[in-house]
Amino acid sequence: MTAPPDTGCEGAEVFALRVLGDSMAPEFLHGEIVVIEPGGALHDGSFVLAHVDGEWTLRQLARSATGWTLRALQGGHREMALPDLTPVHGVVIQKAVPGRRRLSKRYI
Repeated sequence: MTAPPDTGCEGAEVFALRVLGDSMAPEFLHGEIVVIEPGGALHDGSFVLAHVDGEWTLRQLARSATGWTLRALQGGHREMALPDLTPVHGVVIQKAVPGRRRLSKRYI
């Protein structure tokens, strides 16, 4: 996932990013577009954009006994424990498949 755009809008504007890789398949496939809402409501199971260890990543937010974790849907990717929700910069509210409008999906 590439870095979100620097829009100068104080992070309040909804923006779109292209999914790179297969770590979130089958829900999000390589090349699909996700729409991110900064400051959206976070809950267990939300798909989020986070900045962890100097990299931007799309993951599913999961509540654990000790706090929160970020997890990929595909095996072989490490879970990332979060001390708090500061690394989370937005919630996926929609996905679009370029050229396949009927495959779009909303998450709110």
